[in-house]
Amino acid sequence: MNNRAWKVWLAAALLLTGLACSGAADPAPSPPPATSAQSSESGEAAESHRNWSVVGERVSAEFATPDLATGERRFAAVLYDSLGLIKIPVIRTSSYFYPEGVDGSAPREGPIEETIARFYEFPLGTRGIYVTNLRFDRVGDWSVEAAVPKPDGTADLVEIRFPVAESTMSVDKGERPPASRNRTLADVDSIAELTTGTQHDPELYAVTVSEALEQDRPFVVVFASPAFCTNAVCGPQVEVASALREQYGDRISFIHVDLYQNPHEIKGDLSSAVVTPLLEEWGLVSQEWTFVMGADGKVAARFENFVPHSELEEALLTVLPTS
Repeated sequence: MNNRAWKVWLAAALLLTGLACSGAADPAPSPPPATSAQSSESGEAAESHRNWSVVGERVSAEFATPDLATGERRFAAVLYDSLGLIKIPVIRTSSYFYPEGVDGSAPREGPIEETIARFYEFPLGTRGIYVTNLRFDRVGDWSVEAAVPKPDGTADLVEIRFPVAESTMSVDKGERPPASRNRTLADVDSIAELTTGTQHDPELYAVTVSEALEQDRPFVVVFASPAFCTNAVCGPQVEVASALREQYGDRISFIHVDLYQNPHEIKGDLSSAVVTPLLEEWGLVSQEWTFVMGADGKVAARFENFVPHSELEEALLTVLPTS
């Protein structure tokens, strides 16, 4: 994606964040209506940047991981019906490929792969997300169909359609991230200049990414703006990172980078916000991102939008020193 296209995409994504967000701690989002192929393409003007759609009669979805490329990938989505958030512990998912695109006349191929998606509840229990891993073996239009079981033994189906690219827009697994010089406590007078959040953990603002890359130990980087995250697919990621730092901070470094360079000046008004240049540096267009780097400095795991405590902890355990 070229520089101009990236800026247009990012502006739309952050506009959507601003429209959907407030300073509330973690309110339960209102369930959107179930969508059809036609209605899913309209939506609010702020959503015109998105490259995915939802087809379903009784169940709707919010796609959390649209930055997909070929290979094995984390797939995550929030599911709703007329009663609100769907919280069934596990559901069946099937992937399909559209050889002529989702608007083509040829039928979809598949199922290519069938998996079980697990439900992860967010802190406070007002939100949650389904997560599974899927392999995409070719570039083009794909879909994932989720089957939500009903008491009578049947299931309500919802299909999320999306493109799979040759490479991701963001830093990918196996790559070394940019040696970013994010601001730390050494650069400011107050921690309020580094985060829009109200829960301040100074240890998250102690080192730069550039410094962490030279330490020969694993580290985590969280891109999030805590005060401006109340939509369905983002959550209290900084708080999760802080909790994990208390447990693993002696062996893993943790870094938080706010989406905005001037948190202390925003005061709830995003019109005065200045987006951090690190988002472009890393190729990020979603509201939250978390990266886990091994001691070799390469990305071992990447999570688009909110990653629950237990899922992130599993990734941390894979990069911890064995001795």
